[in-house]
Amino acid sequence: MNWINKVIQIFRIRDLRNKILFVLGVFVVFRLMASIPMPSIDTENLRQFFNQFQIFGLLNLFTGGTLSNLSIAMLGLGPYITAVIIMQLLTMIFPQLERMYKEEGEAGRQKFNQYGRILTVPLALLQSYAMLNLLQSQGAISELSLTLMITSIITVAAGCVFLMWLGELITEKGIGNGVSLLIFAGIIARVPASIREIIVKWDPSQIPNYLLFFGMAVLIVAGVVMINEARRNIPVSYAKRVRGMKMYGGVSTYLPLNVNPAGVIPIIFALSIMLFPGMIAKFLSGAGGVVGDIAQRVGAFFENGWIYGTLYFLLVILFTYFYTAVTFDPKAIAQNLQKMGGFIPGIRPGPPTAAFLYYILNRVLLIGALFLATIAVLPSIVSGITGVTGFSFLVGGTALLIIVSVVLETMRQIRAQLQMREYETF
Repeated sequence: MNWINKVIQIFRIRDLRNKILFVLGVFVVFRLMASIPMPSIDTENLRQFFNQFQIFGLLNLFTGGTLSNLSIAMLGLGPYITAVIIMQLLTMIFPQLERMYKEEGEAGRQKFNQYGRILTVPLALLQSYAMLNLLQSQGAISELSLTLMITSIITVAAGCVFLMWLGELITEKGIGNGVSLLIFAGIIARVPASIREIIVKWDPSQIPNYLLFFGMAVLIVAGVVMINEARRNIPVSYAKRVRGMKMYGGVSTYLPLNVNPAGVIPIIFALSIMLFPGMIAKFLSGAGGVVGDIAQRVGAFFENGWIYGTLYFLLVILFTYFYTAVTFDPKAIAQNLQKMGGFIPGIRPGPPTAAFLYYILNRVLLIGALFLATIAVLPSIVSGITGVTGFSFLVGGTALLIIVSVVLETMRQIRAQLQMREYETF
């Protein structure tokens, strides 16, 4: 009953209630955009296309079905996410960007984010052209004239930029991270279709399989929550400093290291690499001669479940270490601790602290990498055991990690808002 009291308390607070209603209103706008289709759609060919190429089925899941509907929001927030990842990787190449992002405070981060928004526009135009051209060449949509192609590209790119703006609005005026919440809404939007699919294909003899599937789903979600919240706390102490008549420092705190510091990015990278050769092979399999023969062999190789699963598992582990090395710098953390008079008990400041952080990070990261790799391949394993495919996002993969992360972060922010108002009342 405690959670019911919390819900009642949330809607009693006017400011918090307005923020939640604003987020729900933006979700409605998002789903309306997802229902406005582009012209020249061949529904049957489009359905066959998405069944043939798994990577587009994954993209369709993240966009909440907007891609399979070929709506004006068919790209979702993909170009914006790509732009953000590119900007973060560029900080490794250009020291000016790294200083802007890490050392110039809030103003520097705002300027960095603005560059990401600007980069989204050309990426959206490029991706919309590539997607429409691909669908047209595969017969999923009818032939577009030059004028209609240009209009469609601009419309799809504008839909992506509009979604990006909606995400920024949620972050500014709502509660939680707007981009994450829109991706979350897109994934959850597929639930009614999954329920309808189960009802249509209902078979009483499959009840044990459904019970097994949802029982495994509960255990997997609980495990994801536990690992997602897991931290390795490193104790940090600060030396006492006397300035005038006052004494500063002398406190002890800790430096938290996440067990899963890379989030969902390694799964996305690994999946893109795994699906790309198979997709190219299917495109070239119709060609005759040596090229067609090689393409068929490559396609058959990647269609083997054991080979695909093993490579996928190993790639996720590899990209977990790679992305963490890009985003987490123990040397910089050690330098910052030394500047602020902090130290890890029993470890000398400077390079020894950085070496100790590297040692701890590699041990923790092994658990996180194995966890991510297991989550990545679980949907195929569970679906193979139970035969249930409609709710595969409940038993692993990128979708489950996004759902759990967004729900936990939103709950934390709502709890923080409630606690802040309790302090103000006191």
